[in-house]
Amino acid sequence: MPLRARVSALVMITVGLAITITSIVSYIIVRNEIVSRFDDDLFQRAVFVAHSELADPTVLPNSSEAAVLLNSLGLEETIVTAAGVKIEPATVAVPLGNGQTVSVHPAAPVGPQEYAVAAGQLSRCTRTVQESTGTYRVMSVQINANEGIALVLAAPFGPTEATLHTLGLVSLLVGLAGVAVAGTAGFLLGRAALRPVQRLTLATEYIAKTGDLRRIEVTGDDELARLTTSFNTMLTALARSQEYQRRLVADAGHELRTPLTSMRTNLDLLAQAMAEPDNPRLSAQDRIDLMNDARAQMEELSLLISDLVELSRDEHPARTLEHVDFADVVERAVERVHRRAPSLTYDVQLDQWYLEGDPAALERAVTNLLDNAAKWSPSAGTVTVRLHQGALQVSDQGPGIAPEDLAHIFERFYRSPEARTMPGSGLGLAIVRQVVENHGGRVAAARAPGGGALLGVWLPGQASDPASHSPASAALSAPGAQTRSGGEPGASPEGL
Repeated sequence: MPLRARVSALVMITVGLAITITSIVSYIIVRNEIVSRFDDDLFQRAVFVAHSELADPTVLPNSSEAAVLLNSLGLEETIVTAAGVKIEPATVAVPLGNGQTVSVHPAAPVGPQEYAVAAGQLSRCTRTVQESTGTYRVMSVQINANEGIALVLAAPFGPTEATLHTLGLVSLLVGLAGVAVAGTAGFLLGRAALRPVQRLTLATEYIAKTGDLRRIEVTGDDELARLTTSFNTMLTALARSQEYQRRLVADAGHELRTPLTSMRTNLDLLAQAMAEPDNPRLSAQDRIDLMNDARAQMEELSLLISDLVELSRDEHPARTLEHVDFADVVERAVERVHRRAPSLTYDVQLDQWYLEGDPAALERAVTNLLDNAAKWSPSAGTVTVRLHQGALQVSDQGPGIAPEDLAHIFERFYRSPEARTMPGSGLGLAIVRQVVENHGGRVAAARAPGGGALLGVWLPGQASDPASHSPASAALSAPGAQTRSGGEPGASPEGL
């Protein structure tokens, strides 16, 4: 069953039950009130009759005037005794308006309840009796406790009962009309309430068919508006993901084109040289240079593809987090870069810092930071590494970063004009930012006080660890070794 039909049915059933219960309760209350008023009136008449000659057992059966009076009052009367004696009024002829007469015997119906009242077993009894002449409301009251005499009065209850039947029928019709109105209202309410859901459904189907991630207009501030807002947020994230994929493919194609073109040119020249061994235009040294150049281009392609795979894998990582000693991660990265660039000096000062994360990804990010510093440092230069309160700062003694490049240094494939002459893919620092942001941290870049670049990252964590035994410390000396120099760098990246 569609949701709209279920909402309509729910509203109709709920309102219908409410109307039905209200109608039944109202009918019962009104009926009881009408019957109560009828009984009160009948009791007042019984009090009147009890204080008149009509209650005299010697007068009632012998007085035609008593029978006529009872008939005019619309009452029937019988006197009963505890001994089982029943005294009824006389039968009289009552004239009609057309000159005819009708025989009237206004005797009230009597049953065991009335004799119980006469015997004092009941103080009063009121009940409805169905006779051949109609329905009556019968009331019996004791008028002489010593002799055990009770007065029984009966009044026609048919008109009142017809009124109650009419009231019940009207209540039923009103209830049915209310259910019909509730069904219509439920249908309209369901359609109005579920219109945003229908819009979301149509939008989802439209997106599935066309791929157009157009946002939906949000109206109101209820739960459906929040659902629409969440849906728009999802569309924004999906559009961002598509844009990321598009840019990644476009940038990768652009970056791959240059080394592939150069490699194809070199291979074409080598193919020509091999086809013409005696061609003097390419010497043996030229051929060796072409082969070395092609090998370098292959290594550059391999590095670029490796970085692309890393970025693609880490965009939405599903990692198993571990308890990481970040200072130990930095030390391992320093040792790795030191082996690749042994001519540099590494000035390292690390404070303890622990976090939940992926140690392999963190080591890759720190290694990329150090590789960048080593690449730009002059021969026999110093790379300064500081870790304090979760902020890792790496500075070099290179030419530094131009102010206009600071905001873009961590973007994918971004390379400043100076960097285009250096080896690299332009993805190393982008991987740093991605890994750090995946761990809830942030990155920043600045110019070092004495020149060079100062790159930093901050990762959330804590300085103490119950499982730790001693502060991270290491010192490698000699050219290209780590040294412990107290103090922080003279400048820090903005925001760290």
